[in-house]
Amino acid sequence: MIINNHFPVLVQLLPKNDPRRSKWVKSLKKRPPPWDKGKSKETDLRVKKISDTFKRKKIDNFSKWRDEMKRCGKIRSIYPDFVKSNDLAFLIGITLGDGNIQNFPRTDRLLISLNAKYPGLVNDVALVVSKIFEKDAVVKKVKGSDCVRVWVYQKNISNRLGIPSGDRRKSVLEIPGWIWESDDFLIWYLKGLFEAEGSLSIHLPSYTYNFAFSNRNEKLLDNVKRGLIKLGFHPEVRSNAIRLRKKAEVECFKKLIDFRNYSAG
Repeated sequence: MIINNHFPVLVQLLPKNDPRRSKWVKSLKKRPPPWDKGKSKETDLRVKKISDTFKRKKIDNFSKWRDEMKRCGKIRSIYPDFVKSNDLAFLIGITLGDGNIQNFPRTDRLLISLNAKYPGLVNDVALVVSKIFEKDAVVKKVKGSDCVRVWVYQKNISNRLGIPSGDRRKSVLEIPGWIWESDDFLIWYLKGLFEAEGSLSIHLPSYTYNFAFSNRNEKLLDNVKRGLIKLGFHPEVRSNAIRLRKKAEVECFKKLIDFRNYSAG
Protein backbone atom coordinates (compact mmCIF):
# COMPACT_ATOMS: atom_id res chain seq x y z
CA MET A 1 0.00 0.00 0.00
CA ILE A 2 1.24 3.51 -0.90
CA ILE A 3 0.14 6.52 1.14
CA ASN A 4 -0.13 9.84 -0.74
CA ASN A 5 -1.44 13.20 0.40
CA HIS A 6 -5.06 12.34 -0.19
CA PHE A 7 -5.81 8.62 0.15
CA PRO A 8 -4.09 5.23 0.24
CA VAL A 9 -3.40 3.38 -3.00
CA LEU A 10 -3.32 -0.42 -3.28
CA VAL A 11 -0.25 -1.19 -5.35
CA GLN A 12 -1.81 -4.44 -6.63
CA LEU A 13 -4.51 -2.37 -8.38
CA LEU A 14 -2.14 -0.06 -10.21
CA PRO A 15 -1.55 -0.59 -13.96
CA LYS A 16 1.33 -2.93 -14.78
CA ASN A 17 3.23 -0.13 -16.50
CA ASP A 18 3.03 2.15 -13.46
CA PRO A 19 6.57 2.77 -12.06
CA ARG A 20 5.26 2.44 -8.51
CA ARG A 21 3.95 -1.07 -9.25
CA SER A 22 7.23 -2.09 -10.90
CA LYS A 23 9.17 -0.86 -7.87
CA TRP A 24 6.86 -2.81 -5.57
CA VAL A 25 7.26 -6.03 -7.59
CA LYS A 26 11.05 -5.73 -7.43
CA SER A 27 10.90 -5.22 -3.67
CA LEU A 28 9.01 -8.51 -3.25
CA LYS A 29 11.99 -10.46 -4.61
CA LYS A 30 14.16 -9.13 -1.81
CA ARG A 31 11.80 -10.24 0.94
CA PRO A 32 12.78 -13.39 2.85
CA PRO A 33 10.50 -16.40 2.39
CA PRO A 34 7.83 -16.99 5.05
CA TRP A 35 9.05 -18.98 8.05
CA ASP A 36 6.75 -21.92 7.30
CA LYS A 37 7.66 -22.37 3.61
CA GLY A 38 8.26 -26.03 2.82
CA LYS A 39 7.23 -27.15 6.31
CA SER A 40 4.32 -29.28 7.41
CA LYS A 41 2.83 -30.53 10.66
CA GLU A 42 4.87 -33.73 10.22
CA THR A 43 8.20 -31.86 10.00
CA ASP A 44 7.78 -28.74 12.19
CA LEU A 45 6.39 -28.53 15.73
CA ARG A 46 5.18 -24.94 15.25
CA VAL A 47 3.10 -25.87 12.21
CA LYS A 48 1.75 -28.89 14.09
CA LYS A 49 0.76 -26.67 17.02
CA ILE A 50 -1.14 -24.33 14.67
CA SER A 51 -2.87 -27.31 13.03
CA ASP A 52 -3.83 -28.81 16.41
CA THR A 53 -5.18 -25.46 17.59
CA PHE A 54 -7.33 -25.12 14.46
CA LYS A 55 -8.68 -28.65 14.95
CA ARG A 56 -9.42 -28.07 18.63
CA LYS A 57 -11.26 -24.82 17.92
CA LYS A 58 -12.90 -26.31 14.80
CA ILE A 59 -11.51 -23.56 12.59
CA ASP A 60 -11.56 -24.30 8.88
CA ASN A 61 -9.35 -21.64 7.33
CA PHE A 62 -9.92 -23.06 3.84
CA SER A 63 -13.73 -23.06 3.97
CA LYS A 64 -14.23 -19.89 1.90
CA TRP A 65 -11.64 -21.00 -0.67
CA ARG A 66 -13.17 -24.50 -0.84
CA ASP A 67 -16.70 -23.14 -1.30
CA GLU A 68 -15.49 -20.87 -4.10
CA MET A 69 -13.67 -23.75 -5.82
CA LYS A 70 -16.83 -25.86 -5.61
CA ARG A 71 -18.90 -23.00 -7.00
CA CYS A 72 -16.67 -22.61 -10.05
CA GLY A 73 -16.39 -26.37 -10.56
CA LYS A 74 -12.71 -26.83 -9.70
CA ILE A 75 -13.59 -29.04 -6.70
CA ARG A 76 -16.30 -31.66 -6.93
CA SER A 77 -19.20 -31.34 -4.51
CA ILE A 78 -21.03 -34.57 -5.38
CA TYR A 79 -19.70 -38.09 -5.84
CA PRO A 80 -22.23 -40.31 -7.64
CA ASP A 81 -21.87 -44.06 -8.08
CA PHE A 82 -19.34 -45.21 -10.65
CA VAL A 83 -20.61 -46.20 -14.08
CA LYS A 84 -20.68 -49.99 -14.38
CA SER A 85 -18.14 -51.01 -17.00
CA ASN A 86 -15.34 -53.44 -17.86
CA ASP A 87 -12.85 -50.91 -16.48
CA LEU A 88 -14.68 -50.73 -13.15
CA ALA A 89 -14.89 -54.54 -12.91
CA PHE A 90 -11.13 -54.73 -13.60
CA LEU A 91 -10.39 -52.03 -11.01
CA ILE A 92 -12.41 -53.86 -8.35
CA GLY A 93 -10.52 -57.06 -9.11
CA ILE A 94 -7.06 -55.47 -9.03
CA THR A 95 -7.97 -53.59 -5.83
CA LEU A 96 -9.09 -56.77 -4.07
CA GLY A 97 -5.79 -58.38 -5.06
CA ASP A 98 -3.17 -55.64 -4.73
CA GLY A 99 -5.05 -52.63 -3.41
CA ASN A 100 -5.92 -50.98 -0.14
CA ILE A 101 -8.43 -48.29 0.79
CA GLN A 102 -7.65 -46.01 3.71
CA ASN A 103 -10.13 -43.64 5.35
CA PHE A 104 -9.18 -40.11 6.39
CA PRO A 105 -11.33 -37.47 8.13
CA ARG A 106 -12.27 -35.70 4.88
CA THR A 107 -11.38 -38.18 2.13
CA ASP A 108 -10.37 -41.73 1.19
CA ARG A 109 -7.28 -43.00 -0.56
CA LEU A 110 -7.11 -45.91 -3.00
CA LEU A 111 -3.57 -47.31 -3.12
CA ILE A 112 -2.58 -50.12 -5.49
CA SER A 113 0.89 -51.68 -5.19
CA LEU A 114 2.27 -53.30 -8.34
CA ASN A 115 5.45 -55.00 -9.51
CA ALA A 116 7.85 -52.73 -11.39
CA LYS A 117 8.73 -55.55 -13.79
CA TYR A 118 5.28 -55.12 -15.37
CA PRO A 119 5.36 -51.45 -16.50
CA GLY A 120 2.50 -52.11 -18.92
CA LEU A 121 0.25 -53.17 -16.04
CA VAL A 122 1.28 -50.08 -14.05
CA ASN A 123 0.39 -47.84 -16.99
CA ASP A 124 -2.92 -49.59 -17.63
CA VAL A 125 -3.95 -49.42 -13.96
CA ALA A 126 -3.03 -45.73 -13.79
CA LEU A 127 -5.10 -45.03 -16.91
CA VAL A 128 -8.11 -46.92 -15.55
CA VAL A 129 -7.90 -45.17 -12.17
CA SER A 130 -7.61 -41.76 -13.86
CA LYS A 131 -10.57 -42.53 -16.12
CA ILE A 132 -12.88 -43.78 -13.39
CA PHE A 133 -12.05 -41.09 -10.82
CA GLU A 134 -11.82 -38.33 -13.45
CA LYS A 135 -8.51 -37.09 -12.04
CA ASP A 136 -4.89 -38.00 -12.64
CA ALA A 137 -3.61 -40.93 -10.62
CA VAL A 138 -0.25 -40.57 -8.88
CA VAL A 139 2.38 -43.15 -9.87
CA LYS A 140 5.55 -43.50 -7.81
CA LYS A 141 8.21 -46.19 -7.50
CA VAL A 142 9.18 -47.14 -3.95
CA LYS A 143 12.86 -46.39 -3.43
CA GLY A 144 15.02 -49.48 -3.02
CA SER A 145 12.34 -51.96 -4.09
CA ASP A 146 10.55 -53.34 -7.15
CA CYS A 147 7.23 -51.90 -5.97
CA VAL A 148 5.36 -49.19 -7.86
CA ARG A 149 2.40 -47.53 -6.18
CA VAL A 150 -0.61 -46.01 -7.93
CA TRP A 151 -2.95 -43.93 -5.80
CA VAL A 152 -5.75 -41.42 -5.85
CA TYR A 153 -7.59 -39.41 -3.18
CA GLN A 154 -11.34 -38.87 -3.33
CA LYS A 155 -14.37 -39.04 -1.09
CA ASN A 156 -16.42 -42.19 -0.47
CA ILE A 157 -14.13 -44.52 -2.42
CA SER A 158 -14.86 -47.49 -0.18
CA ASN A 159 -18.64 -47.16 -0.45
CA ARG A 160 -18.63 -46.50 -4.20
CA LEU A 161 -16.36 -49.45 -5.01
CA GLY A 162 -18.12 -51.71 -2.52
CA ILE A 163 -14.79 -52.70 -0.95
CA PRO A 164 -14.16 -52.33 2.80
CA SER A 165 -11.24 -50.21 3.90
CA GLY A 166 -8.28 -51.50 5.90
CA ASP A 167 -7.22 -55.13 6.29
CA ARG A 168 -9.54 -57.40 4.28
CA ARG A 169 -8.03 -60.82 5.05
CA LYS A 170 -11.11 -61.94 6.95
CA SER A 171 -13.70 -59.75 5.21
CA VAL A 172 -16.70 -61.33 3.49
CA LEU A 173 -16.15 -60.17 -0.09
CA GLU A 174 -19.04 -61.05 -2.37
CA ILE A 175 -18.92 -60.67 -6.15
CA PRO A 176 -21.05 -57.58 -6.90
CA GLY A 177 -24.37 -58.58 -8.44
CA TRP A 178 -23.87 -56.47 -11.56
CA ILE A 179 -20.57 -58.28 -12.24
CA TRP A 180 -22.03 -61.74 -11.60
CA GLU A 181 -24.89 -61.12 -14.03
CA SER A 182 -22.58 -60.36 -16.97
CA ASP A 183 -19.93 -62.73 -18.32
CA ASP A 184 -18.04 -59.77 -19.81
CA PHE A 185 -17.88 -57.99 -16.47
CA LEU A 186 -16.96 -61.26 -14.74
CA ILE A 187 -14.06 -61.83 -17.14
CA TRP A 188 -12.65 -58.36 -16.45
CA TYR A 189 -13.15 -58.84 -12.70
CA LEU A 190 -11.19 -62.11 -12.84
CA LYS A 191 -8.55 -60.44 -15.02
CA GLY A 192 -7.98 -57.86 -12.29
CA LEU A 193 -7.67 -60.56 -9.64
CA PHE A 194 -5.30 -62.73 -11.69
CA GLU A 195 -3.13 -59.78 -12.78
CA ALA A 196 -2.74 -58.99 -9.08
CA GLU A 197 -2.41 -62.42 -7.48
CA GLY A 198 -2.17 -64.84 -10.39
CA SER A 199 0.75 -66.93 -11.59
CA LEU A 200 1.17 -68.98 -14.76
CA SER A 201 3.76 -71.73 -15.07
CA ILE A 202 4.20 -74.15 -17.96
CA HIS A 203 6.81 -76.93 -17.87
CA LEU A 204 6.81 -78.54 -21.30
CA PRO A 205 9.18 -81.49 -20.54
CA SER A 206 6.79 -82.77 -17.88
CA TYR A 207 3.70 -81.46 -19.67
CA THR A 208 2.71 -79.54 -16.53
CA TYR A 209 0.38 -76.56 -16.69
CA ASN A 210 -0.56 -74.48 -13.66
CA PHE A 211 -2.56 -71.25 -13.71
CA ALA A 212 -3.16 -70.29 -10.07
CA PHE A 213 -4.80 -67.53 -8.07
CA SER A 214 -3.38 -67.35 -4.54
CA ASN A 215 -4.88 -65.47 -1.61
CA ARG A 216 -5.52 -65.85 2.11
CA ASN A 217 -9.14 -64.67 2.03
CA GLU A 218 -11.34 -67.77 1.85
CA LYS A 219 -14.34 -65.90 0.45
CA LEU A 220 -12.25 -64.34 -2.32
CA LEU A 221 -10.92 -67.80 -3.24
CA ASP A 222 -14.49 -69.07 -3.37
CA ASN A 223 -15.48 -66.16 -5.61
CA VAL A 224 -12.72 -67.06 -8.06
CA LYS A 225 -13.78 -70.71 -8.03
CA ARG A 226 -17.43 -69.83 -8.65
CA GLY A 227 -16.48 -67.36 -11.39
CA LEU A 228 -14.37 -69.94 -13.21
CA ILE A 229 -17.11 -72.54 -12.99
CA LYS A 230 -19.66 -70.06 -14.34
CA LEU A 231 -17.40 -69.50 -17.34
CA GLY A 232 -17.17 -73.25 -17.98
CA PHE A 233 -13.82 -74.13 -16.35
CA HIS A 234 -13.02 -76.87 -13.83
CA PRO A 235 -10.84 -75.32 -11.10
CA GLU A 236 -8.81 -77.30 -8.59
CA VAL A 237 -9.25 -76.06 -5.01
CA ARG A 238 -6.37 -75.73 -2.54
CA SER A 239 -6.30 -74.18 0.94
CA ASN A 240 -4.77 -70.92 -0.32
CA ALA A 241 -5.17 -71.15 -4.10
CA ILE A 242 -7.54 -71.87 -6.96
CA ARG A 243 -5.83 -73.54 -9.93
CA LEU A 244 -6.44 -74.58 -13.50
CA ARG A 245 -4.29 -77.59 -14.45
CA LYS A 246 -5.57 -78.81 -17.81
CA LYS A 247 -3.63 -77.54 -20.83
CA ALA A 248 -6.71 -76.62 -22.86
CA GLU A 249 -8.29 -74.72 -19.96
CA VAL A 250 -5.06 -72.90 -19.07
CA GLU A 251 -4.58 -71.76 -22.65
CA CYS A 252 -8.24 -70.83 -23.03
CA PHE A 253 -8.40 -68.80 -19.80
CA LYS A 254 -5.07 -67.07 -20.53
CA LYS A 255 -6.47 -65.93 -23.86
CA LEU A 256 -9.87 -65.05 -22.35
CA ILE A 257 -8.44 -62.58 -19.83
CA ASP A 258 -5.52 -61.55 -22.08
CA PHE A 259 -3.15 -62.32 -19.21
CA ARG A 260 0.02 -60.21 -19.01
CA ASN A 261 -0.84 -58.42 -22.23
CA TYR A 262 -1.27 -54.68 -21.77
CA SER A 263 -2.40 -51.87 -24.01
CA ALA A 264 0.09 -49.37 -22.55
CA GLY A 265 3.83 -49.64 -22.14
